[in-house]
Amino acid sequence: MYAARRWWDRNGIRLGLIGLALGSAWLIRQTQGNLIYEVYRGIASPFVRQPVETTVPKDPKVQELEQRLIELQSQNRQLQELLGYVQKNPGNDTVAPVIGRSADHWWHQIILGRGQQDGIQVGSIVSGDGGIVGRVVQATPNTSRVLLISDPTSQIGVTVSRSRNMGYIRGQSANRVIMEFFDKVPDVRPGDVIATSSYSRLFPPGLPVGIVESVNLNKSPAPEAVIELSAPINRLEWVVVSSNPKADPSQSSSQSSQPDPAVEADLTDASLLGGNQ
Repeated sequence: MYAARRWWDRNGIRLGLIGLALGSAWLIRQTQGNLIYEVYRGIASPFVRQPVETTVPKDPKVQELEQRLIELQSQNRQLQELLGYVQKNPGNDTVAPVIGRSADHWWHQIILGRGQQDGIQVGSIVSGDGGIVGRVVQATPNTSRVLLISDPTSQIGVTVSRSRNMGYIRGQSANRVIMEFFDKVPDVRPGDVIATSSYSRLFPPGLPVGIVESVNLNKSPAPEAVIELSAPINRLEWVVVSSNPKADPSQSSSQSSQPDPAVEADLTDASLLGGNQ
């Protein structure tokens, strides 16, 4: 008994420290160190100034100005893109805002805030960022009505830029149009560029229209291709109006709406020309 007591007096403190260390290590492992973090926070909190979180409501006038700034930045970006297009294509071009568009005829026509006083005439070419979007079918001193190429009544003679195979496109109330070829076995493939044809009666040749998305050579009575339009017709806000060397403002509505069966079917909406003048 005496020997055990002497051994405990010599090793008791050491055993206690070892047990304390092992217990602390086990506790830290079980709590993932959270206990030490909480102890540290409890000790340090009296000496650390806690930030006071305050939410200051924005002035409604400031919010309005911020929203206007965002809108102006977006409009400025669009106008810079159109300005770049005009600089690449010098001529008597007019940048015009889209001021009217019916939800029921979204893909059919638009109204521009420029007219005859700005040099816009019936037949003028209307383009967006990327390609043509339509042609002016009615003009007043301060406004213009544009028939879009996505309108089902609008049919335009076009050609495949790579192979020179020709046909015409017809709108289908979407950002894609259908091209019908004159050749029974045309040389066309997805990715080909489509432009206006030299045989078109309403547009000068070489104007960009879109890109071939898919081809159906088995379509009857003639092969067809789906063309994705280059210009974003679904979200037009500003357009470029250019003079058209093929335009004849003196033509009546009935004459301008008649197709040329020997070449292609460039059609206009006779109701827009005759019924709204």
